[in-house]
Amino acid sequence: MPTTNRPTFADFKQKALQNKEVQKEYDALSPLFAIKKQFVASRIARGMTQEEIARKIHTSKSNISRLESLNNTYTPNLSTLMKYAEALGMRLDIGLR
Repeated sequence: MPTTNRPTFADFKQKALQNKEVQKEYDALSPLFAIKKQFVASRIARGMTQEEIARKIHTSKSNISRLESLNNTYTPNLSTLMKYAEALGMRLDIGLR
């Protein structure tokens, strides 16, 4: 069976980030993606569903899904992020570097 030399995602990303505009957008979205990944990982580690988080912060499951989605650039407000963290039994820390 012949193999194809299809580029991997890592190859695509490396090439794309050579473009200064792409790199600028990537850097701008990086903190948002990082917090979304942390929320999902923490929720799963605690054995919680999106529905449970939604109930605790008085919103809908679809809002939690949108907040967690890496394919959506929805930017939640700070109070939503704080409520989500509290629903996990955690605290949101924000700092400047």
